[in-house]
Amino acid sequence: MSTSTPLPSLDDLLATARVVALPLVTRFRGIDVREAVLFEGPQGWTEFSPFAEYGDTEASTWLAAAIDFGWMPQPAAVRNSIAVNATVPAVDAASVPGVLARFDGCRTAKVKVAEAGQRLADDIARVRAVREAMGPEGRIRVDANGGWNVDEAEHAIHALAEFDLEYVEQPCTSVDELIELRRRVKYMGIPIAADESVRKAEDPLAVARAGAADLLVIKAQPLGGVRRALDIVAAAGLPAVVSSALDTSVGLSMGVALAAALPQLDYDCGLGTASLFTADVADPTLVPRGGALPVGRVAPNPDLLDARAASDERRQWWLARLERCFDMLGDEGPAGL
Repeated sequence: MSTSTPLPSLDDLLATARVVALPLVTRFRGIDVREAVLFEGPQGWTEFSPFAEYGDTEASTWLAAAIDFGWMPQPAAVRNSIAVNATVPAVDAASVPGVLARFDGCRTAKVKVAEAGQRLADDIARVRAVREAMGPEGRIRVDANGGWNVDEAEHAIHALAEFDLEYVEQPCTSVDELIELRRRVKYMGIPIAADESVRKAEDPLAVARAGAADLLVIKAQPLGGVRRALDIVAAAGLPAVVSSALDTSVGLSMGVALAAALPQLDYDCGLGTASLFTADVADPTLVPRGGALPVGRVAPNPDLLDARAASDERRQWWLARLERCFDMLGDEGPAGL
């Protein structure tokens, strides 16, 4: 490993580390509050925010991404703004217009489906409400987070096809299931996108090699940073959509940097998720304006860092996690740095 920029020690990370807790407008991914660690490197502010249920091995990849973004120069941008989609949680159909109103100018919506405890009828009603709100020109994609088996997914895609889906994201969990589903629904012309099959897989290229997806959904933190994510997309040879991991505006700027550096970007990106928070750490918040986000780093507002500080108990929990994950990176630091 050679670099002109010294990698940080644990003390370097802890020196500026701030643990924040951001409340959500609507329950999303089973949580009402999103927690994150922010710290400042020589390149600017960065974020470490693996979800609480993730083990340390998986979370250490997120820390590698945070260090890469804060301490290493990033790939050059080839565009100065990123078109983004609205994100519709698994809300009731009546709540859809209010959710969409938070995403200024967005003409694409990603709709969560296959929520535990809900029925396909709930998904159909939600997607119908999105189509009615967006009109015939709006683009709609659905995300099942692997919540269906192959038969359920095939049935659901048939039921939702009338709403002119742009693609279906991670309908099933395994690569083998995606292969079979893609074979069954190929005649319908609805692409299959892979998310968890990329970011949570030991081999993120397996889904592309197997022909199990038409496009990839990529996220900067879970894949180890902007440069590693770019390498994965290049090796996969498939179109890519950059999405968030429900980051703060600081973490979203990492995703924006990834989207800005992709040689080809054919789809609106899922980076408008700061609109799902009631409060954030930046002023202005990195939310869609005219359906797009500007390319550039985001620095948190010190007053907002104070206002959104997590409890002492949660702060200690996150700092202990940070230390464990840092130890897992080893003496050579994050892979690829």
